[in-house]
Amino acid sequence: MPTGQPLIDEVNATALQPRELAFWWLGQLGYILKLGDKVVYIDAYLSPSQARTTPPLLEPSQVTNATLICGTHDHSDHIDRPSWPRMAEASPLAKFVVPALPLKKVAEKCKIPEDRFVGLDDAKRVEIAGLQITGVASAHEFLDQDPKTGQYPHLGYVIEGNGCRVYHSGDCCKYEGLETRLRQWPSFDVEFLPINGRDAARLKTNCIGNMTFQEAVDLAGMTGARMAVPSHWDMFKNNSEDPQKFVDYLSVKYPKVRSFVPRHGERVLWQAEGCPAGAPEKK
Repeated sequence: MPTGQPLIDEVNATALQPRELAFWWLGQLGYILKLGDKVVYIDAYLSPSQARTTPPLLEPSQVTNATLICGTHDHSDHIDRPSWPRMAEASPLAKFVVPALPLKKVAEKCKIPEDRFVGLDDAKRVEIAGLQITGVASAHEFLDQDPKTGQYPHLGYVIEGNGCRVYHSGDCCKYEGLETRLRQWPSFDVEFLPINGRDAARLKTNCIGNMTFQEAVDLAGMTGARMAVPSHWDMFKNNSEDPQKFVDYLSVKYPKVRSFVPRHGERVLWQAEGCPAGAPEKK
């Protein structure tokens, strides 16, 4: 699978028809999403670390094609502060989408002008470069709603464009009200969901948890996902899960929902309607 500049070249060369999207997995919950000619980086964790089990697929300075650079919450593997200034320089027209609550702090620490940022919150919807983006509160492991502002520090994003609709949950546990929030949309073409779960041992070391694979299956099945992609299981040895458990459980409990486990850097094409049976089309 391509990495580095060949990966960027592949993203740029991928031509999409209406109601078609493409995505590339960068590891953890990081994705490149292409809708029409718009390129969105979500939770792209590009900093090297000895703790990583897989190296970064890209240098931040190679991200020259971004329309949007999105971070779901201010943890280093989601808002990658060392990488964002270089990404901002490489894609000078890109906007940065973050939860409104930490926006000023992130802009200051990254030394990126605030006018390049768009702050979202639960149910707040904006349109940028022809894409609609809506914030959905995430619980990581708690909702952690700020008592003064009422804002949420952890979000998922619903991204709509080119006739497609995607939900990226960010780090999230299932909570009362999440399904209701998502059911305002009739369906999702793709849902990117964490499956690494949570337990006392990890929480005691400040490794904050997410949905179990069973909870992610239920969320996908109950919110009209057409395809569900298990994520956040590969990057750190002490915070992993077997994605095949997600695939097997989904196929039994919600057989109409397709699942797909991509490889790092693999291009996946998905048609919003009329997709042939089986795995998503790969070109």
